[in-house]
Amino acid sequence: MSRESVRVFFETKAPDIRPVVLMDSTATVAEAAQALGVQEGQIAKTLALKVGDERILIVMAGTGRLDNRKTKDTFGNRPRMLPAEEVLELTSHPVGGVCPFGLPQPVRVFCDASLGAFDVVWPAAGDRNSSVCLAPDRLAELVGAKWVDVSQC
Repeated sequence: MSRESVRVFFETKAPDIRPVVLMDSTATVAEAAQALGVQEGQIAKTLALKVGDERILIVMAGTGRLDNRKTKDTFGNRPRMLPAEEVLELTSHPVGGVCPFGLPQPVRVFCDASLGAFDVVWPAAGDRNSSVCLAPDRLAELVGAKWVDVSQC
């Protein structure tokens, strides 16, 4: 269902964008960059977090690391990574394929400023072997994301 929900998302909201399905794994930043032939920073990783009582998604450059202080200052609470089972329940995507597209329920999405260093980025597309290429601003627009600065690059 996960890759399928992403395909439907793009058919509906951005028919000019088509997910790419690869034979090689794109489950980690390094694997995705190698499989796609791009820089690791261009892999737009999606983190599923709990801040306070809210579960959110943050999309950031593959080379970025979450800065706990910036995240707490931005959201008012300390961030906690969601366990894999909760990520799957929240997004319908397995860890390694998590993305902000085709979600089964509304979730607030944030794009980190680290994405702005690239003309195009490659987030996952719902599973460990698919990805999609788009400009960071288009990504944010399609998922209604707010821009934040919460990474260490």
